[in-house]
Amino acid sequence: MGIKHYRFIDYATQSYIGLVGLLILCFHNQTVPHWRWLLGAHAIGLILIHLLIRFHAIAKSSRALDFLRHFYPVLLYTAFYRETGALNQMFVADYLDPACIRLEHAIFGFQPSLTFMYWLPQLAVSELFYAAYFSYYIMIVGVGLALFVRDRRQFAHYVSVVSFVFYVCYFSYIFVPVMGPRIFFREIEGYRLPEEVQVLAGAPTFPASVQHGPFYQIMGFIYRHFEAPGAAMPSSHVAIALCTLWFSFRYLRAIRHVHLVMVILLCLATIYCRYHYAIDVVAGLLTAAVLVPLGDRLYGPAAETPKNRP
Repeated sequence: MGIKHYRFIDYATQSYIGLVGLLILCFHNQTVPHWRWLLGAHAIGLILIHLLIRFHAIAKSSRALDFLRHFYPVLLYTAFYRETGALNQMFVADYLDPACIRLEHAIFGFQPSLTFMYWLPQLAVSELFYAAYFSYYIMIVGVGLALFVRDRRQFAHYVSVVSFVFYVCYFSYIFVPVMGPRIFFREIEGYRLPEEVQVLAGAPTFPASVQHGPFYQIMGFIYRHFEAPGAAMPSSHVAIALCTLWFSFRYLRAIRHVHLVMVILLCLATIYCRYHYAIDVVAGLLTAAVLVPLGDRLYGPAAETPKNRP
């Protein structure tokens, strides 16, 4: 069967695909009209990944094949993320934003995810935060590529733990659909915020100065084309950014302090840029605090700390 060639990342990825596929099979309803296609995609994914593992084990080594063998989970992140938006009404009939908005108001007396931008509407400030939010993608790929070039064992450790954190976040989005503050600004087919909740936000707008920034436009493009509705709680941006930071402190110490500053700015940006409620950020922090050590432990003795760190 070639199971001996499986690694932690392979078991984690196959388990996620299989478990979500089982949920689709057993719990699909009218909110998932294309469930057969999704189920078929999961079955094909299981087969293709197994074949990739087997072929890599017996075929003549090549750079392209090695790269695919190591990076295939990263290539699946967007698809898994987008899929959660198609599945998050199987168990919960409505988005849970009203509860989040009421909780934020009870804690702060206002909506931090709206007020923060009003406090600092200057273009330079907004671009700093939008650039910090965009740096999330650079963190994931940049740390991964650096470790892939530096030491394949370190990269295997990195992609295994990062993927584990991603998969748990994605799985939670299926059961806890939260849109985030963008729900104040957009119409969602078949759903409207209760009036008493919308009143807590007033009539929110984006300051004109903010809208002129290039990073504002870039993030707008990304969310228009790749957003998964209902994937805000916990903030995977925060959880994964902290995960990449953990690996910087472990393996890439030369960049750890710059990386730390960017992660702090990113955590603030999730609120400033109106992608997450403050409680989403707290949930992301707690998620990283639990899942990064857990993923590291599950990865087990394969994780090796180099004797000489740069």
